[in-house]
Amino acid sequence: MSTFLFATLDAGGNLPPAVGIAGELVSLGHRVRFLGHPRQETAIKASGAEFQPYSHSPRMALAEQMPTLHQISMLVSVFTDAGIARDVVEEARRERADVVVVDCLLLGALDAAAKAGLFTVALVHSFYAFFDGPFRRTPITAALALKGLGPRRVMSRANRILVCADRRLDPAGRPGRKGAGDQNGRVVWCGAVVDVERPAPAPASGSTPRVLVSLSTTAFNGQDAFMQKALDAVADLPLEVILTTGPAINAARIWAPPNVTAHAYLPHREVMPECVAVLGHGGHATTMLALAHNLPLVIAPMHPLLDQRMVGQAVQDAGAGLLIKPSASAEEIASALRTAADSASLHLGAATIGRRLRRADGARTGALFLEEIAC
Repeated sequence: MSTFLFATLDAGGNLPPAVGIAGELVSLGHRVRFLGHPRQETAIKASGAEFQPYSHSPRMALAEQMPTLHQISMLVSVFTDAGIARDVVEEARRERADVVVVDCLLLGALDAAAKAGLFTVALVHSFYAFFDGPFRRTPITAALALKGLGPRRVMSRANRILVCADRRLDPAGRPGRKGAGDQNGRVVWCGAVVDVERPAPAPASGSTPRVLVSLSTTAFNGQDAFMQKALDAVADLPLEVILTTGPAINAARIWAPPNVTAHAYLPHREVMPECVAVLGHGGHATTMLALAHNLPLVIAPMHPLLDQRMVGQAVQDAGAGLLIKPSASAEEIASALRTAADSASLHLGAATIGRRLRRADGARTGALFLEEIAC
């Protein structure tokens, strides 16, 4: 039996890959411990892993609306937090961990673990091409570099980089791409970690199609306004709409037409098998879960500095969805949704990727990789 210590943060879609892999490690007979934020405890313990909250950590406020500069400042403070870094090193030394798996956003913890001589794996929960590309050219990264924690330098100190993404969709993993590559085997793609009970069947004729509308759990400027436009768009469409608002949307300020059923929270894996398409923001976790259910997407990125546009572009390029602007009108949103719901080619593209994602079994593949390097 090996012992694994995971360090994570409460940033929404970053947690499912870590929890999925942890659950597989537990099933293989290994001990898994987590350091994280209190709101993550239930999901982590459900995987069979142990949970301990950080002793020294700033409060996460990603579900709260705030000016962009304040949000950037808050993100930088969490990504570089010395208290989190201290907790990770102390916990790994208190009870020896064979492998320390650190969320790729926790750059301070990654750097501290490497300097402490711990065998460290950076867990990437989206496309590696984003973290090794556009992310390095944002104001967030400029602030990180001023603290001596530029992403490329810090990630280069990790013993391995485990990418929880489909290598054929990730621009960094495609054959012949110049740039990041796999850095002589240090970078490993295990596939997207998705929890699929059963994929959605092909749309049936005669029934009212159902679509899922869901944006980020992180609060982005303009997200409420886009959500209202999306609901205005579906009001006159022959669709049944399942809406999940999450903590970032003020449901009291949203008008929903009669063909919309709204939920503050609903596990997407429970509703996706009954849907024909998804309207989302391009978050990697929700997007890959939709594709794993054979569902084409309409993607409207909510933040220009994050990976959402890259994810949406990859889905569109693969013929599995449409990328639209957040400034799109209600009419444009309605047209995109009709296309996603009705297009045989988009359904075929999504089903092709879905089969690949389910076959890759990212959680199991990632766990077996970690098991191998721990031996």
